[in-house]
Amino acid sequence: MKIFLTGGTGFIGHFAAKEFLDRGHSLKILARNPNKIPSLAAHKDIEMVKGGLQDLAGMKNILDGCEACVHAALGWGDTPAAMLANDTAVTVLLLETAVKNGCEKFIYTSSTAAFGKMRPENNEDMVCLPQDLYGSTKAAGEAYVLGFSKGYGDNFPQVKMKRNIIRPGYTFGHLAFPDGVTQPDRRFFNIAQSAKEGKPIKLIKNDGTQFIHASQLAKLYTAVLESDLNEEIFFGLAANWISWKTIAERAIAMCPGTKAVIEEEDKGWGDDPYLFSVEKMNKRFGLKFDGSEFIDEHLKWNFER
Repeated sequence: MKIFLTGGTGFIGHFAAKEFLDRGHSLKILARNPNKIPSLAAHKDIEMVKGGLQDLAGMKNILDGCEACVHAALGWGDTPAAMLANDTAVTVLLLETAVKNGCEKFIYTSSTAAFGKMRPENNEDMVCLPQDLYGSTKAAGEAYVLGFSKGYGDNFPQVKMKRNIIRPGYTFGHLAFPDGVTQPDRRFFNIAQSAKEGKPIKLIKNDGTQFIHASQLAKLYTAVLESDLNEEIFFGLAANWISWKTIAERAIAMCPGTKAVIEEEDKGWGDDPYLFSVEKMNKRFGLKFDGSEFIDEHLKWNFER
């Protein structure tokens, strides 16, 4: 199918683009800098469109001929109003445009931040309790995606488009294409740099998460895209929890003779972490990921940087 993709030159987006292409789909990518990843721009099954999310109002037919829309771009702002305008509002505009252009499927990239406050057991059916503006913005986007379910006047006599949501957690990796990009968060890089230079690696005790590699997350996108599901939410995380201390220990082990040591700040976080359930992804698609198999490779790449 032909997929309209936002954020296709970004980190998660360019991994999703590679997976979609490998599955035989074609892409139309909206990008402020279409040549950011030259090999992506030159691909025979990709059409690049120069523009940003704020330009959608003037691109009413931009999704014409696309059977699906995958929204992976991140909107950001320095104030609550800017967050609302740059993320939630453009998501609503993209929803409207997708419906008007006859898209059959829509995938919204949310975040575990939309879920917010962790509880002893955490699954997709539980109420969101966001704890920051980013989480609130994503939760609001989710609400519009799910609520856009019926006709609204003459402009939207009916809405048949299937709408689903993916909530990625901490996603890491590098270069889906040789000239691609890595995650903006620099903690892997900082750990590798400190280990290599023999400096203290400063961490918070019991800090960690269910790390997922971007190539694994891309497989979830494809599974949702190629399904007939509607109004479903999936956590995009690995099944296993890994501490940053474990990652730092692996980095130190890769630097024989280093004088680097781990210094942990104790903020009173418990030894037993709260986990996101990923059983829904496993039951629906047979997908169950272990991010740890990619960690040494990613550390090695950061060492070389």
